Amino acid sequence: MKYGCQSMVDKITGIMIKHPNQAFKNQEHINQNYEGCKYYGIPDFQKCQEEYKVFEDILKENVENIYYLPEDDDTNLDSIYAHDSLKITKKGAIYFNMSKDVRKGEAKAAEKYLQSLGVPTLGYIEEPGRMEGGDVLWLGDNKVAIGLGYRTNEEGIRQFKELTKDFIDEVITVPLPHAVGFDEVLHLMSLISPVTDDLAVVYSKYMPIFFREMLIENGIELLEVDDDEYDYLGCNVLTLAPKVCVLIEGIPKIQKKLEDAGCKVYTYPGEEISIKGTGGATCFTSPIHREK
Repeated sequence: MKYGCQSMVDKITGIMIKHPNQAFKNQEHINQNYEGCKYYGIPDFQKCQEEYKVFEDILKENVENIYYLPEDDDTNLDSIYAHDSLKITKKGAIYFNMSKDVRKGEAKAAEKYLQSLGVPTLGYIEEPGRMEGGDVLWLGDNKVAIGLGYRTNEEGIRQFKELTKDFIDEVITVPLPHAVGFDEVLHLMSLISPVTDDLAVVYSKYMPIFFREMLIENGIELLEVDDDEYDYLGCNVLTLAPKVCVLIEGIPKIQKKLEDAGCKVYTYPGEEISIKGTGGATCFTSPIHREK
């Protein structure tokens, strides 16, 4: 079992996802839990299945090994967003203590499944530490940026540094804005999605100046997302391989910028599975292995 994902852009050869059949279960389960998960509306289960099939087919076309998280009674609707409960390093998986109470069981469920596949556990972010996968952005094999906000706190970052001190040279803390408040799902990766080592989709309005300038100084070209497309998850781009990416349908401006930059762009319909739960293409996936 190959594992290790200290990149956001190298080719994905193994990926873990959770199908809505296992995360949402059925319409009754959705109806009972969408408010507790703070969704913006009630997802239609049948439409979720139809939308997800488009996304899943894109993965099947591009990724050699796809692994499916099983149904678990200790997880809820948000477990469809498999990215947030962990990160897989070359030394094993780090499991996170997530902020939303309804998501507390996701890390344990993911660990049980990944251990069955042969992925070892490196460690855990434990109370009072908090961390979510959407805040952990690899900038290279030995360099990582971590968003500091309502989902990830200073203690979580300290624990992450301790767990990775033998193989990560630099951890950059990036303070996140209050924006529209605690209930909004704002991660560092809400503001930046790398598509190659020197190209990234960004929403600069919420980005700290030092971090934006650092990206530019490091030779990274920034493709800016407009306000209207940011609200429709325009900055949430899943990179399957350098310049091969996936984004939600309905954001033509950033899609054109990506295509003009030489990227192959896949799109999927996401009104039910993405917009109502505020989770885009990256959120659905937990890459297990990327290789250059």
